[in-house]
Amino acid sequence: MLLIRNGYMIDPKSGREGKYDILTDGDKIRRIGKNLEQPDESCQIIDGEGLLVAPGLVDVHVHFREPGFTEKEDIITGAAAAARGGFTTVVMMANTRPPVDNEDTLKFVLERGRDTGIHVLSCANVTLGMQGRELTPMEKLAAAGAAGFTDDGVPLLDAELVREAMKRAAALDMPLSFHEEDPALISENGINRGKASAFFHIDGSPREAEITLTQRDLELALETGANINIQHISAKESVELVRQAKKRGSNIHAEATPHHFTLTEEAVIRHGTLAKMNPPLREEEDRQAIIQGLVDGTIDIIATDHAPHTTEEKEREITKAPSGIIGLETALPLAITGLVNGGYLTMKQLLRLMSTNPAGLYHLNAGFLAEGGPADIILIDTSADNIPGDYASRATNTPFTGWNLKGRVVKTIAAGRVVYS
Repeated sequence: MLLIRNGYMIDPKSGREGKYDILTDGDKIRRIGKNLEQPDESCQIIDGEGLLVAPGLVDVHVHFREPGFTEKEDIITGAAAAARGGFTTVVMMANTRPPVDNEDTLKFVLERGRDTGIHVLSCANVTLGMQGRELTPMEKLAAAGAAGFTDDGVPLLDAELVREAMKRAAALDMPLSFHEEDPALISENGINRGKASAFFHIDGSPREAEITLTQRDLELALETGANINIQHISAKESVELVRQAKKRGSNIHAEATPHHFTLTEEAVIRHGTLAKMNPPLREEEDRQAIIQGLVDGTIDIIATDHAPHTTEEKEREITKAPSGIIGLETALPLAITGLVNGGYLTMKQLLRLMSTNPAGLYHLNAGFLAEGGPADIILIDTSADNIPGDYASRATNTPFTGWNLKGRVVKTIAAGRVVYS
């Protein structure tokens, strides 16, 4: 048992906030109230004075690279980074080697996740081998424990196949997440076609590559009733497409990453491959549109797209280095610094974007604080200095190392156990 005393609690789901004590028993919250008594001497007391007490964060877009790429990250080190960043639940993407297109690989990654101390879930692939030609046995994968379906990293180009996948996912009441970049329009990925591509003397990736597939999949989702998530949105036009689609249907969701609401293509010119990602960082108008989308609810999820790579890979020339950055340990301080301290969101609104809403997309029992609910809790010092650089992740590929940020996770509790302190 744990008794958290003297903290300021925010539950983004119910809207309840104030000075409350929380008593946990096993993996559940037993009591929330004022001046709770310690039930017995075996109950550990945690002093939350001066700290924000919130539900554990939920990240529905992480790459832990296992199986197949464990020199970058594995499920154990990825989960350690998650716990340090305040995430008690993560959903892994399925672009591993072999991919999660079969029950055996799904079983393997889920069993590995049980050894981490946090809740590690996994999507399964939409298509066999991520080849975009034949659908996976979605019903069998759902029965085996898949949280949802995605070929993240490889856009799906066959509209009829996407329509059929949406119909089957809708029948299962499970979400589909889409990486929206049409490779036919991209010369070199990871770099915006504009100032950044001109700097590197390449053609780069135009915004149209994202816009076209986003528009197609929104229309298909409205037609089929599928529950979809437009991943790592980067273009202002895509934000507006989602905004209009949400007026026509309730199963439309979109996510923004901290790097897309913090940085522009100027960062790629300054940091090189450390700021190369898919879709790429774009212009200031796009960044502002993403922030406005978060403010007005068009974009209802913040996800990290935690994408670890080795130092050797990121030291290659700009067109040959892989895209992606790590994000689990910087997401919360970036959001507090840029969105809350920047005056765009309240802390309650931010927590909803990082816990309640992503949990809702995947129908998870997570992202809230309530009696009888899960004992997944974080304690945050929202005013503490945070200078990223000492990572629990195996990887260090991020342009945010050395930044002066605010907000630090002091304790992470998952299923009633302290997993980071």
